[in-house]
Amino acid sequence: MAEARPNEAALPNETLYVRNLDDKIKEPRMKESLYGLFSAHGKVLQVLLMKAHRLRGQAWVTFEDVNAASLALRALDGTMHFGKAMNVQFAREKNDLIAQREPNAKPREKRKREEKKEKKEKPAQTHKAPKAGGGSSNSGPACNDEALAMLFKQYHGFKEVRMVPGKKGLAFVEYTDDAQAAIALQGLNGFKLTPNERLKVSFAKK
Repeated sequence: MAEARPNEAALPNETLYVRNLDDKIKEPRMKESLYGLFSAHGKVLQVLLMKAHRLRGQAWVTFEDVNAASLALRALDGTMHFGKAMNVQFAREKNDLIAQREPNAKPREKRKREEKKEKKEKPAQTHKAPKAGGGSSNSGPACNDEALAMLFKQYHGFKEVRMVPGKKGLAFVEYTDDAQAAIALQGLNGFKLTPNERLKVSFAKK
């Protein structure tokens, strides 16, 4: 399954983003296979696969250290796996398992509360946010904030996804500035969610 990525490559980190996996393979078997494959290059802390249909064929593999992740990327990018050539890149979002080990790390819920408080105290952002809606104009797909966040947070500057109440398949995705939002729009507009549905992304009207 093809996914466009920004021209700027993600910095080396402990988590690898793996795509073009065979989505017909059951999740337990795929997770076990990836764990065994990637463990040959270092200690694997987590293999994450999403159950949402539109995110199948993708996985996030987190290592104990950056060196192991780098070795695995060089060795496995382009390797055939269940008859398909894997595409392996560094992930753009740091895994919570790694983030929690950093100095001054805070629990996820505490970070969220502080971020919400900070938003209330700051003046409203004037940057336009891309508007994301999947599927055809006749019938919107079952987009949800978790699935959209997994896609859009691969791009720098991602802040949040806000689903529009009462409008199935419509959401607003906020970035730190217009430039980052434009990169995400260019990369994900037309992204294939299912064999019959594509993501439609445009800038929201002010």
